[in-house]
Amino acid sequence: MKHILLFLALVMAAPAMAQDSQPKVQARLIAEDKAVAPGGSITIALEEQIAPEWHTYWKNPGDAGAPTVIEWTLPPGWKADAIQWPRPMRVPVGPLMDYGYEGKLWLLTKITAPAGAKAGETVTIKAAASWLVCKNICIPEERALSIAVPVGAQAADPAVAKDFAAARALLPIASPWKMTYALGQTLDLYVAAPSLAAAHPKGADFFPARPGLIKNPAPQLVGYAKDGLVLRLTPGAKVSGVLEGLLVLTSTDGSVQALEVNAAAGPVPPAEFTTEAADGELTLLLAILFALLGGLILNVMPCVLPILAMKALAVAQHGSEGRRESFSYAAGAVLSFAGLGLMVLVMRQGGASIGWGFQLQSPMVVAGFALLVFGVGLNLSGLFEVGSITAGEGLTRKSGPAGAFFTGVLAVAVAAPCTAPFMAAALGFALSQGAAAALAVFVALGVGFALPFILLGFWPRALSFLPRPGTWMLRLKQFMAFPMYGAAIWLVWVLSQQVGPRGVAVVGGAMLFVAFAGWLWSVTRDLAPRGRSLGTGAVVLLLLAVGWGISQLGGAAAAPVAQATRGEAYSAAKLASYRASGRPVFVDATAAWCITCLVNEEAVLSKGPVQSAFAARKVVYMVADWTNQNPEITSLLKENGRSGVPLYLYYPPGGAAPRILPQILTEAGVLAALEG
Repeated sequence: MKHILLFLALVMAAPAMAQDSQPKVQARLIAEDKAVAPGGSITIALEEQIAPEWHTYWKNPGDAGAPTVIEWTLPPGWKADAIQWPRPMRVPVGPLMDYGYEGKLWLLTKITAPAGAKAGETVTIKAAASWLVCKNICIPEERALSIAVPVGAQAADPAVAKDFAAARALLPIASPWKMTYALGQTLDLYVAAPSLAAAHPKGADFFPARPGLIKNPAPQLVGYAKDGLVLRLTPGAKVSGVLEGLLVLTSTDGSVQALEVNAAAGPVPPAEFTTEAADGELTLLLAILFALLGGLILNVMPCVLPILAMKALAVAQHGSEGRRESFSYAAGAVLSFAGLGLMVLVMRQGGASIGWGFQLQSPMVVAGFALLVFGVGLNLSGLFEVGSITAGEGLTRKSGPAGAFFTGVLAVAVAAPCTAPFMAAALGFALSQGAAAALAVFVALGVGFALPFILLGFWPRALSFLPRPGTWMLRLKQFMAFPMYGAAIWLVWVLSQQVGPRGVAVVGGAMLFVAFAGWLWSVTRDLAPRGRSLGTGAVVLLLLAVGWGISQLGGAAAAPVAQATRGEAYSAAKLASYRASGRPVFVDATAAWCITCLVNEEAVLSKGPVQSAFAARKVVYMVADWTNQNPEITSLLKENGRSGVPLYLYYPPGGAAPRILPQILTEAGVLAALEG
């Protein structure tokens, strides 16, 4: 499979290079010393400046890819050692896991001069370097490089001394602790280090030296025994002899160290394992449980308030015929969660930089939802009825399973973009797994979201407290129209944040047409056949005009991003700059369509105690606005195991790892995070 994927990547590279001739990696050779003594050695770095969001590969590339290769052309008698590989990072690519590098990479090689090298001469060292650089596609690149090296008194070059020191800090070191492994249903790697058991490092990742030893995308669980650390892996091919690779440990202060692994088979003591993997991933069963809880909690999140009217009306209607409608609503919710989730997976696999809630990042979809909710409000107000059901008949007749199914679909479509407690972790896991595991999580989310109605289906007597059908149902139906109008206003406001005043004008005109079409439909139903036909034709023309108007928003330019009212607009470069200077940073990942985000901002983040704490600690407040699609913010969410907003991150001073705050903020919680 690895060779097939690599072949496909190479095949795809030709049209990609035809479309973009700019290299994705800038490369050069850099010498550590100004000169090399006869018989001495000099370290030369191949520097790769990798384009943003692209990556090259470690010596074991993981599930797909190919490492950098350097072919040296040296004068007679000169010798080049093997590449010194710095520690890699895990790079998830759909269902696969690669091992590679992003940003600036230095690959060090030791070059030794012969004892007979003549002092005073200058030799030219040449290198033919090649690599595979990947993003959504993979492109093979190569460079012919050279560097002049004088022969003479060995002298370090102070201009690059710090850079070489930084490059060497990324190299793995020999482990100070003994390591053993045990192979069974799992592959357990044991590090005999009581200090690690006491310190509880924040993260531990194993990178095998050879492909196939482990299932790379599988979670790596960290456990602690009395006298050390145990890393539980999912074995791939049968391991025999010495287990080789790297163990990358991340301490609680954010420092990272890579240790060489040369573990022999041996005893591994019993250990207690955390429920989360070293890189923040969950087990499948725990993710399903989190999805059930998160979906259930989503019912009481502020995100669901826009469609609370439809849910309340459905509850009232269930009083006389609960079972069929409850299960129909549940089916609509479950299928919608599964459909939206799989759509995200397919689009991300195709290279789209999207996350959960992508549907409300499209102005056309937002406008469509606004018109749909507005039309539901007009229907509840009695402006028109669909079919033969009139307002009077609606007192004793139900909307039926089809109506309940539609309610479930609309509830998920409008409410699901925000995330609830537990739901965020489950989504982050699902979007890093294969289709089968992801589908199980999405279905669990839908079941949790629909659980109250599922329970009503099994126990309809729970609604026996409702009075018998009567005029009160008509009044309730009319009253519930007003929350729907409020939801429509909110969606129009979201649209204004995406495409500006033009979008508001378009959707406002479309609402006028929808209302007129609804009125025409109502007043022509009692006419003669010719009048009804004319009315139907006029309604169709009006709705076609609405569809055409909304379609014009598809190519509308995004509204200018406004400066955050209480902070700075997020960018990865700004965040890195502030962290490098030692400033603490609070990142608020939000969106105009995320009501939970807006509630948190108004109820907590804008309050005096929190603002005073930010000012006292000189915290930089950054707003990552995800209202429109933004690959940089999507990457931020992904790095922190999330696929949607809200996400709140506090980066303490000193470069420590960020602290992730809950989705529902409190003043006490934010202040406690700042205190550390």
